[in-house]
This record gives sequence, C-alpha cells and structure tokens, in this order.
Amino acid sequence: MMSRAALVSIARRAATKAAKPSSTSLRSAQSAVGCNAIRLFATNSPGLPDSVKRVGESFAFPNEHPGMNYEFNWSLNADGVTPLKGSAFRITKPLELKVAGLTPSSSSSSKIRAASASEMPEAGSPELSFEIFDEVAQRTKDLLSSSDALYVPEGHVPGSRVGVRIITNSATIAPSLLAYLDRAPKSKPSSQPITAYVLSGAGEEFAGYAIEEVDIQGEAKSVATVVVVGRDEPSLEKIVAGLETSVAGLVADEEERAEKKAAEE
Repeated sequence: MMSRAALVSIARRAATKAAKPSSTSLRSAQSAVGCNAIRLFATNSPGLPDSVKRVGESFAFPNEHPGMNYEFNWSLNADGVTPLKGSAFRITKPLELKVAGLTPSSSSSSKIRAASASEMPEAGSPELSFEIFDEVAQRTKDLLSSSDALYVPEGHVPGSRVGVRIITNSATIAPSLLAYLDRAPKSKPSSQPITAYVLSGAGEEFAGYAIEEVDIQGEAKSVATVVVVGRDEPSLEKIVAGLETSVAGLVADEEERAEKKAAEE
C-alpha cells in the first residue's frame, strides 16, 4: 500500500498537468481569436487607463507659426481681407515688428503731421461719391488679400481711446504707423471702430474715408473706414489725416446719439 506522502505527490502532479494547456489547445485558442486579441489588450481593452495603453488617440494640431494665426486671420476676414498667398502679422508692440522681420521706427515717427482735410475727402461729399469710394475700397481689399505679406499695426489713435486697425502690404511704413499709434491694452484679435486699408505699389492714387452707423448687439454704433492707395508708398500724412478725421466723426456721432436719447427721456 502506498504511503500518504506518495498519494499526495501523485495528486499534485495530476493537478499541474490538468492546469497546463497543451500546445495543440493553445494553437486552437489563438486561431479562434486571432492576433486581434493582442491589439485589443494594447489599445482598446475595457477598463485600461490611458496611461497604460501603448497606442492612444491621434490629434491634428493647427500648423500655426509667426504670420499664420487662425484666430487673427478670421478677424481679418471679418474686415474683408483674407490672406491668400503669404503671412499676416498682427503688430501691437515693437517686439512684434521684429517677429515680422521689420525694424522698429524712431520716436520721431510718432509726430506725423496730418495732411489737410482737402486731401482726405469723406464719402458722400461733393468731392467723393459713395459709389467711387465703395469701388476703390473693395478693389483695395482684394489686392491686399493677394499680397505676399500683410502687416497690421493696431492701437489707439493718439489722444483718444478709439481703437484702430491698419491693414497694409507695406513693410516700409508699418513701423512708422505703429510708432504713431498709442499702445492699447492686450486683447484678442477683433475688428476695431476704425479700419484703415493702406495699399502700396498700386496703379493709382487714392485717399478717402467713410463713416457709417451699424448695429452692434442691438445698439447703434458708428464705425469708420479709411482707404489710402499709393503708386509707390502711401502717404503717411494722408493716413494720419484719415484716422484723426474719423475719430472726430465717431465722437460727434456718439454725442449726437447721446443728446437724442436724453431728449427722448
């Protein structure tokens, strides 16, 4: 008769043999589930934390770089200009001039003397019809859109809190225009009360501005458009005249609306 120890040893060997799958059964199991079982564990197994998975979801990141900012380009599009060929640089401080490959201007540029009022007629006046202004403005926007690069100084017109955006293809005058403007608080890209379209290298000379009333969230507001076009470099004096005349017009409109509202109350 076998001893108790011998019987226990035989029982243990039998249990181990039963628990270990044969090579035949292992191949059958792999054939049944396929190699997808391995990929399932690596990527999509239920309950696996992201930190354990070897392969995660893929994401497409925007190809943004200096001169290519989607949020800024969308705001330019709202102003009727869509950069089609090259870069568009938003310039609110001297450092951003350097990013755009430009050299900051001297402080003397902040003392530009405005041209006479006769050189900056208002649309709707005897000197400039709305039709001609609209035609030139649209042509200027189209030519700016197809420019190799756009430079967009932004800030406040000196002596006011009126925001202005100047869209130009001229690397020559952009530093002077930034030096002329007062620096505005940092903000997200957006349209401004005054938008100036300044085109260089055109086949014509033009200068004019228009003020119109628009509805902004149920409230009447006035906005101004300045257009200055030059066969070579546009006149800084005319640009400044357009900006300063526009500020005066916007302030006058705001005062008139305030007086009208007070009278109605």
